[in-house]
Amino acid sequence: MLIDLAKSGDRRALGRLVSRVEDDTDEGREALSIVYPSGGAAWVTGITGAPGAGKSTLVDGLVGFAADQGNVAVVAVDPSSPFSGGAVLGDRIRMQRHTDDPRIYIRSMANRGHLGGLADSTPRVVALLDGLGFSEVLIETVGVGQAEIDVASSADTVIVVVNPGWGDSIQAAKAGLLEIGDVFVVNKADRPDVDETVTELFRMLDAGPERAWRPPIVPTVATEGTGLDDLWTAILYHRRHLTETGDLQSRRRERASREIEAAVRAGLRRRASLDSGGVDLLNRVAAREIDPWSAAGALINAL
Repeated sequence: MLIDLAKSGDRRALGRLVSRVEDDTDEGREALSIVYPSGGAAWVTGITGAPGAGKSTLVDGLVGFAADQGNVAVVAVDPSSPFSGGAVLGDRIRMQRHTDDPRIYIRSMANRGHLGGLADSTPRVVALLDGLGFSEVLIETVGVGQAEIDVASSADTVIVVVNPGWGDSIQAAKAGLLEIGDVFVVNKADRPDVDETVTELFRMLDAGPERAWRPPIVPTVATEGTGLDDLWTAILYHRRHLTETGDLQSRRRERASREIEAAVRAGLRRRASLDSGGVDLLNRVAAREIDPWSAAGALINAL
């Protein structure tokens, strides 16, 4: 069985299983139902930020620290190819030095047009990896800037990456990145204006709503490994905060609620696409015999 092979360390079996969960096949849904009760131990860290901030290099560096905690899975969400629908950038190539480490599994995943920085299937794949026994899961978002906040509902710790000078990243902050960040990283800190950027971040955080957790700001130069130990320490402090305050349970309960809602929407879409009544309603809408919203209501009632 693929589940047993994947748990034993067979990476080929694991890859096939992840593909079936990602594609939302019957076998993939069955595998999720089997392994889900065994999950809950993995710590999920999301890394988000604007394109070019250096997220992939940061993840590449953090993998080594995470591997000291146990088996590590990296889910790297990339833009979709307009031709094949597959992941364009291929983080498994960028993190090739880790591919021979039996403790580390890296999976590139196409966002397939889904907004918010993640793929629609990302929560399912993370749940699968958790249930299969990975103790650390790192999610790297696609890097779309302002819309990139879905990771907040999929991760225990959210790292927001910016660069000195911010640039257009400040617009992303206004869209919500400041609210979702648990740790802020000023990467490429060997550039000018790093001190000003750190000061501006502190100012904006102070102007925001009061929080029980004060997000630390960590300067890094990921290409040189500078500051990565401080970043990992900040992540561990946030873990301890969530565990000691009980916020971890409430955060994961909220995640479960969002995942149920997403599963309901996906199930309705799947049923609607297979139901012949959907085709009839489509034809009626195209002929302007009925409006799309009435058609949607009729389809939902029929389901």
